[in-house]
Amino acid sequence: MAEAEKVLIIPDMITVGELADKLQLPVTKLVGELFKNGIMATVNQRIDFETAQIIVEELGLEVDVQKKANSDSEAPAKREVRVLSDKAQGRPPIVAVMGHVDHGKTSLLDALLDTKVASGEAGGITQHISAYQTERKGRMITLLDTPGHEAFSALRQHGAALTDVVIIVVAADDGVKPQTIEAIRFANAANAKIVVAINKVDKEAADVNRVKAQLASEHNLNPEEWGGDVIMVDVSAKTGHNLDKLLDMVLLVADLEELRAEVAVPSEGLVIESHMEQGRGAVVSLLVEHGLLKPGAFIIAGTAYGKVRTLQDYAGRPIKEAGPSTPATVTGFKEVPQFGDRFIVVKSEKEARAMSAEHKTSLEREAATTNVTSTDLLAMISKKHETKQVNVIVKADVQGSLTSVIDSLRLLENEELSIRVIGSGVGNVNENDVRTAASSEAIIYGFNVQLPPAVKHLATREKVSVRNFRIIYELLDDARKTLEDMLSPEVVETELGTLVIRGVFRTTKEEIICGGEVLKGKVQPNTLVRVVRNKERISETEVTRVQRQQQEAKEVFEGEMCGLTVRAQGKLAIEEGDRLEFFTRELVKRTLS
Repeated sequence: MAEAEKVLIIPDMITVGELADKLQLPVTKLVGELFKNGIMATVNQRIDFETAQIIVEELGLEVDVQKKANSDSEAPAKREVRVLSDKAQGRPPIVAVMGHVDHGKTSLLDALLDTKVASGEAGGITQHISAYQTERKGRMITLLDTPGHEAFSALRQHGAALTDVVIIVVAADDGVKPQTIEAIRFANAANAKIVVAINKVDKEAADVNRVKAQLASEHNLNPEEWGGDVIMVDVSAKTGHNLDKLLDMVLLVADLEELRAEVAVPSEGLVIESHMEQGRGAVVSLLVEHGLLKPGAFIIAGTAYGKVRTLQDYAGRPIKEAGPSTPATVTGFKEVPQFGDRFIVVKSEKEARAMSAEHKTSLEREAATTNVTSTDLLAMISKKHETKQVNVIVKADVQGSLTSVIDSLRLLENEELSIRVIGSGVGNVNENDVRTAASSEAIIYGFNVQLPPAVKHLATREKVSVRNFRIIYELLDDARKTLEDMLSPEVVETELGTLVIRGVFRTTKEEIICGGEVLKGKVQPNTLVRVVRNKERISETEVTRVQRQQQEAKEVFEGEMCGLTVRAQGKLAIEEGDRLEFFTRELVKRTLS
């Protein structure tokens, strides 16, 4: 294939054998190349697209490797479509409130629910998916408040995947921002209908038409009043302006979708939050999609299973059942399920336990045959660059936050620095975390968790750094600074000037006294110089004194003559005609880009 460059189209993942076949190479050659780079791969092992590109480049093949079109590997998760029977009944719409941080999503929910949601959030930033219900004209509406900070992308992704309608909140005085664009992308990927709430219209700087023009021209969201098909409502969470109209529009859009769900089936849905609570065990927030969830039901989500011990609504009030589109909080799981896991109700604990064991076996089997990724390969290829590693233990209040914190920490890594999460979990920092950190020299990062006095005392005694935060960007800033402190400083050289030697007057073991003419720039004492002879650098030393007309000089400029005292280094000999290049060298602290 080397006679002319060819285009090779491959999917996101491909086995070593399939790639060898497409490259018309012996599979042993491909396996051997991976082996040379430290990857013990087999013919049936899968490698990702980026790894395939790297291997082709390493082999020196003239092949342009391109990704197969229509790949959905990076698309947000989509809601599972279920074929409904004729017994399916109407259900409340599930509405995600999304938008840029500080654009008033949670304040809008406050006003819609007449609660104080925002006041309970650290720094005014939503840090979990929270589910609520409100009533309008005798009809229920389920509302999901999704985080706005960039570190919570995974939470927003799940929020959109759950959703029938997305209210995208845009501040009238600020316009479209990065997370606004991301919310639009998630809503489109989840096939959810969009209603735009243009918030903060009470502000002096509010410009509703500018926001509409931005959305129409840049993001293809055309307002109805401009002949488009997207409903946009001017609102103010502060004054309550048009909030009833916003809910009416949500119900109108939902009615067009004819939302229905099965009731007479085993309950199923999604885990939206989970955490451990003293005295209650695993406390899990669920969103029911089908069926009626009741206390006493045997339930499984991922590898976690149990029996529903208590069932509460979004406000913590006990309820007898939770139907479709209803957020509910349950206790009774034997362990904390993962954020984003689907839950189902089964007939018995025996069945739940068997399904849990099967799922665990499947995960272990998958882990045993881990796919080779480009990260693995690049790490092996670039072993010559010594990587510094920070060990961390991450504890968070709920599973969704734990996922977001770990994913965000990973984004801080580069080719020189890596973060190794040696432990993580939901719940407060405990003594076992401290002992693990002490034995592995790890930092403990806590997010929205507590540090009990006994644990704090142990951490002090073991000299373990426990860093607790309530706002995610403060945690990430701390981690960034920790990594930056480990970066080797950058050596920065600044050229000052060049001088040609016109005469050498005296040479001793300690110094050389000579004179010359400055050809460009300037020369000054106490600076470094390189000695260049016949275009070859032969030595590097230091100039300790500069004289002009027998007087000490701080600077001598281009075209002037001067005398120099040069520190002798080893067998350094300066000759007439040599050039001296004057420069300074300093260490500059580096930052993560």
